[in-house]
Amino acid sequence: QVQLVESGGGSAQAGGSLTLSCVASEDFFRLQTVGWYRQRPGKERQLVARIFVTGGTMYEESVEDRFIISRDIGEKVVYLQMNNLRPEDTAVYYCNSVPYSSNWGQGTQVTVSS
Repeated sequence: QVQLVESGGGSAQAGGSLTLSCVASEDFFRLQTVGWYRQRPGKERQLVARIFVTGGTMYEESVEDRFIISRDIGEKVVYLQMNNLRPEDTAVYYCNSVPYSSNWGQGTQVTVSS
């Protein structure tokens, strides 16, 4: 079973930037759409960015033009560059396939202060 390990979270001021990384234990990203999800306090997990097998990307409206998803297939890593952060971006961020599988990692906490 593939293992996904997210990292790169932390604290940031509003308007700041963070870059998250997700490393897979296997060749998980090559043949499927992969996404970054987030779970805000008291909310359900939400898909915010995805990258297709073709390399095309799609974003949830609230992060459009602020977040960039990318991948390095050879290194088995997917990234989420987050710019112009807002307090409402505060959440635990996870990567997984789209649609998601049961292979959730531990996530990485992002906290944005105003």
